[in-house]
Amino acid sequence: MILNIAAYHFTPIADPAALIAQLQPVARQHALRGTVLVAAEGINIFLAGADAGIHAFLDRLRADARFAAIAVKFSRSETPPFARLKFKHKPEIISFRRDGCDPLQGRAPAVDPATLARWIAAGHDDAGRRLVLLDTRNREEVRLGSFAGALTLPIDRFTDFPAAMDAQREALADAAVVSFCTGGIRCEKAALWLRDNGFPQALQLEGGILGYFEQIGGLGYSGHCFVFDERVALAPDLSPLAAAAAPAAADL
Repeated sequence: MILNIAAYHFTPIADPAALIAQLQPVARQHALRGTVLVAAEGINIFLAGADAGIHAFLDRLRADARFAAIAVKFSRSETPPFARLKFKHKPEIISFRRDGCDPLQGRAPAVDPATLARWIAAGHDDAGRRLVLLDTRNREEVRLGSFAGALTLPIDRFTDFPAAMDAQREALADAAVVSFCTGGIRCEKAALWLRDNGFPQALQLEGGILGYFEQIGGLGYSGHCFVFDERVALAPDLSPLAAAAAPAAADL
C-alpha cells in the first residue's frame, strides 16, 4: 500500500527557492510523487510513496527547526494518486489575496475534532451558542460531501469567500461559527478574515475534515471529502471514492 500525506505549516521562509533546492532531491531520491508548494508564508505538501521514503522526507523536513512541529495527516491507497512530482514557488501556499489575515501574525482560535464532535452532538458550543459549521471550500468540493447542515457558499475559488460572506453577517451574529476545509489551510486564513471583518466569534477546525476523519470518523458528516489527487475523495474511514473522474479542483 502507498502512504499518502497532506500537511501545511505557516512559518516565515526568507528564501523559498533555497528550501525547494534542499527538499526536492530528497523527494526524488525516494521516488515520491505529488505537489509541494513553497511561499514566503510557509509550505503546503501533498505527497505519496513508500513508507520509508515518506518518513525520510518528513525526517529531513523536521530537521529544519521551522518545520519541527508540522502536523501531518496520513492515508493509504493501492497506487500513487499523483502522476509526477512537482515543487512550486508560489506567492501564497493557498491563494486568498486579502490583508488582515496573515497566519504569520497569529492564528485564530481553533477547535479540536473531539470538541467539535461534542458540540455537533449537543447542537451548541460550551457557552450555549448555536453551532454553525461554515464550509470554506468551493461548490464542486461541497457536492461530494460536507458536515450535515453546514453553511455552504456558492463559490468557485477561495478568493470568492469574503464577498459570499457579506450576506451572512446578521444571520450569524449570535452563533458559534466554526470554519472548516479539507486539511485546515483555508479555514485558518478564513477564520482570521472573519474575526477581522465582523465575525469576532469565528473559530477554525484544527486539521480540517481529514483531521476530523482521522480522530473521530464520520460523526456529523455526510458523504465524502474531496481531495486534490486521483483518489477523487475520501470516506470518513479514509478509503478512496471509486469514481471515473474528479470535479474541477479550482483551489489547488
